[in-house]
Amino acid sequence: MPLDTDDEILQDFLVEATEILEKLNEQLVDLEQRPDDHELLNAVFRGFHTIKGGAGFLNLAPLVEVCHRAEDVFNLLRNGQKAVTPQLMDAMLPVLDVLNAQFDDLRAGEEPAPADSGLLETLEGLNHPDDAVPPAASPAAVGPAAATAERPGTADNVVPAADAAEAIVAGDITDEEFEALLDALEAPAAGEPAAQMAPLAAPTPTGDDEITEEEFEALLDQLHGKGKFTGIPKDIDAVPAAAPVQAVPPSDDITEEEFEALLDQLHGKGKFTGVPKTTEAVVSQAPVVPASAPAPAVAARRAGSDEDKKGGEHAQQETTVRVDTKRLDDIMNLVGELVLVRNRLASLAHGEGQGREDVAKTVANLDVVTGDLQAAVMKTRMQPIKKVFGRFPRVVRDLARNLKKEVNLVLEGEDTDLDKNLVEALADPLVHLVRNAVDHGIEEPAKREQAGKSRTGTLRLSAQQEGDHILLLIEDDGAGMDAEVLRRKAVEKGMMDAEAAARLDARECYHLIFAAGFSTKAQASDVSGRGVGMDVVKTRIAQLNGTVDVDSKLGEGTRVVIKVPLTLAIMPTLMVKLQGQTFALPLPSVSEIFHLDLTKTNIVDGQRVVVVREKALPLFYLTRWLVKSAAHDPLPTSGHVVMVHVGNQQVGFVVDELIGQEEVVIKPLGALLHGTPGLAGATITGDGRIALIIDVPSLLKAYGQRRR
Repeated sequence: MPLDTDDEILQDFLVEATEILEKLNEQLVDLEQRPDDHELLNAVFRGFHTIKGGAGFLNLAPLVEVCHRAEDVFNLLRNGQKAVTPQLMDAMLPVLDVLNAQFDDLRAGEEPAPADSGLLETLEGLNHPDDAVPPAASPAAVGPAAATAERPGTADNVVPAADAAEAIVAGDITDEEFEALLDALEAPAAGEPAAQMAPLAAPTPTGDDEITEEEFEALLDQLHGKGKFTGIPKDIDAVPAAAPVQAVPPSDDITEEEFEALLDQLHGKGKFTGVPKTTEAVVSQAPVVPASAPAPAVAARRAGSDEDKKGGEHAQQETTVRVDTKRLDDIMNLVGELVLVRNRLASLAHGEGQGREDVAKTVANLDVVTGDLQAAVMKTRMQPIKKVFGRFPRVVRDLARNLKKEVNLVLEGEDTDLDKNLVEALADPLVHLVRNAVDHGIEEPAKREQAGKSRTGTLRLSAQQEGDHILLLIEDDGAGMDAEVLRRKAVEKGMMDAEAAARLDARECYHLIFAAGFSTKAQASDVSGRGVGMDVVKTRIAQLNGTVDVDSKLGEGTRVVIKVPLTLAIMPTLMVKLQGQTFALPLPSVSEIFHLDLTKTNIVDGQRVVVVREKALPLFYLTRWLVKSAAHDPLPTSGHVVMVHVGNQQVGFVVDELIGQEEVVIKPLGALLHGTPGLAGATITGDGRIALIIDVPSLLKAYGQRRR
């Protein structure tokens, strides 16, 4: 059944729950490395519990079922009845994949598909204590945290209700104390008759959801004391009934944890499937903690509790980005400054002021304010690269177990900010590089020991800002690359002849791995060997106006460095002219500019080249490619050559005139020109004219075979 994807509550739930899922992906991998970290274990439990509650509120039964079963397993773990093992994590990590697929269904406006029965049976099979791990063995079974366990009737888990009540009377109650109170209410103490724990004046079941006024009055007297109830919040419609004896101070607020506990007691753990459409008041027939049910909007948003937001922000990739309110305040202040400058210019236009000097000062002020406003707006588009880095612990963990290797992933610079679009665009290239490092780079434990290394290989993934660029480093301490092997493979695959391969230096050999179809593996596997992954990396980074470089030492490891601009919205360019028309070349792609006597060029294998520092540089005349009716014009005898690079390839573009550097705002091409080879967009120059922005990689791909 299609869902209303415009529903605000559903969208809030999707954003918050997706954030929790991203966090769970990291936490589960960390938990495998630190199985005794009970705080981390509790955080994982809360994550599944929070998603389950939100899904239950929205009546998303397939999500509730998966989360509930996973939650049961982690409840055993945090109470010391089960041990964290790699085999258990092999079963639990696919739960996140299923939840992600179900969230994809929700984003598409469809009901989430039920989880595979095999997965549910696996989770059900794990929902039992390990014989070898006694419940008392874990510190989680002691203190307030243990009281959160949902095991009514087990005397070891019960904290005396009087102690919990004292904590409430003394002041604010913590999450652990609140859950301890719940367990004390639910489970009678050892040897105590269950009848003694029954609530006073429990309402008689009527078979429907309605509550009479008399029952409601009696309930209020039990909750607050005779005549002490002072009213209910205006925005609350539903009040749970049947309170136990414990005294609770009157309050108009309900915490998210109290609402979670209320749902579980009203409907049974994990069985809440939505709010009845025709009922505004619901009465429980089991003892519940006195609390007021929040309004629907509040209940849905509880999926993003403070506990789950710790450790990084996450935004829905397609449509949203989180912005610090301070940045918005800065933008508002700058807009105010801009209005003042506009007013000043308007007054000058009407003849006020001292003439040219006042205009110059106002324009200078406008330049400063505009620059600050531009920077502030760009910051609102920024996101930490942690959004991409966060997926790699899981990728490395699964791949290492599949290949029977031991790999330690080190992440650095996760807080480095860059443009939201770049964060998403870098995901695929980085996945290929990380997989390549684990598969090709890091050796098996036995081979590492034979080479005098530790059994565990290290893969380092780091990010740092360098001027207006971001540097990404992927480095491993594996086997490294052998330049001779790469030369031989290039010849075997017919990519070049033996003579050309022999002329390649070591660094050029390393860059062969980015060629389409190139692989050093004799047989392809489900991980690598088809020669497409690294080609994707080179192509994608080039599309982002970035560069990729690789260096390696045989026996010591490999280092890949990616350099990309901070943003794609505003680009520094080199403005050039071709027969009077203005074009913009992305400045990050420009290596060098020089003037040349074009009569000193040569033809090699049908390609016009010029020798620069003892290397042949291919020359291309942009006028013949980009100016209408100029394809057969005679070649000029002199001109400016702009040397650009695409990956590890360098070429020279001959232009008529150099204008200079200019920072431009990229505007998309219209429907008629969209997809034109060699054009990335357009911009408006300082004199009001339109300049087309050249896409160097696609230009060479489309026209490079024309040779001249």
